Amino acid sequence: MTKITIPIGPQHPALKEPLSFLLTVEGEQILDSALRIGYVHRGLERICQNRNYVQNVHVVERVCGICSHIHTTTYCQGVEALLGLQVPPRALYLRTLLCELERIHSHLLWLGVLAEYIGFTTIFMYAWRDREIVLDIMEELSGGRVAHAANVIGGVSIDADEAHVASILDRLDVLERQIKLFLDLIRRERSFQARTRGVGHLSAEQIRRYCVVGPAARASGVDVDLRRDAPYAAYKWLNFQVITAEEGDVWARTMVRVLETIESLHMCRQLLTELPAGPLTVRAPRRVPPGEVVSRTEAPRGELIYYIRSDGSDRPARVKIRTPTLTTLITLHDQLAGVHTADVPVVLAGVDLCIACADR
Repeated sequence: MTKITIPIGPQHPALKEPLSFLLTVEGEQILDSALRIGYVHRGLERICQNRNYVQNVHVVERVCGICSHIHTTTYCQGVEALLGLQVPPRALYLRTLLCELERIHSHLLWLGVLAEYIGFTTIFMYAWRDREIVLDIMEELSGGRVAHAANVIGGVSIDADEAHVASILDRLDVLERQIKLFLDLIRRERSFQARTRGVGHLSAEQIRRYCVVGPAARASGVDVDLRRDAPYAAYKWLNFQVITAEEGDVWARTMVRVLETIESLHMCRQLLTELPAGPLTVRAPRRVPPGEVVSRTEAPRGELIYYIRSDGSDRPARVKIRTPTLTTLITLHDQLAGVHTADVPVVLAGVDLCIACADR
């Protein structure tokens, strides 16, 4: 049988962001693949060096449109460490609340995209409908559905009174009922299982070799989560379970993300019911003492790392961002080998790529 090369991208219905694949195919089976990125590189790290620390909060928020708040959280806690600031507990709770709401939003968006690629349009429509509940809550808290501008160096710029807390808790109950409905439907739907079980498999050894993090790692039995392993913000005060699976395929990644969404709802309830009183910010100097810091958080896709170096001025000498998408991209060569061409969108959706994060 003749081998042919099929190009996918940089613009393609199966891609939500620009990247390019060259697939070597024999019949319907993929033998090899090559990946190219760089289509949406914006030079954000260099931009950070030309702006002061306060302005950069808004720059890093635009690294990713889905997980914008976790980027400002990681950046702010790094600068706060360089300044030696103690962020008030109320600010940490509200900062963490938005982190978990953002995780719910990201996982629901991912579930909808995966379902649409499989042809399961019902789940796509319901997941994106119920995602609006989370977007509405975040908009009420911060004024923005995507870019929240909630974090400032030294705390947060948002707050929630008792009536607002009660309103959010009611809507979280509605959302949990819907997500449990998704979970039950996915577990019973044979066509969903047929399209995801055994597809895009990654072993625990491959996860460690490629340094994959987040839900993709936990779905292969690698029990890592910075919220538990290196607590930041308010996570040290929360009780929660780290969700893992053993299968290492798209099915396992689906189950991990859906169950993580339910766990995030429980964490949001803890944050709201135990929200401490007190100030929202502490005063932060404009100039940062010389030094360097590595700030780490658990983004919806996995471990997010910011390296910040200060030369003593009001602008950083260097900001280096390492997002979880980059290491996941490297695994696509292994995941695509041997699968059928019809499963390519399922593999791509299953790893939850964010090309804007990877390119920056």
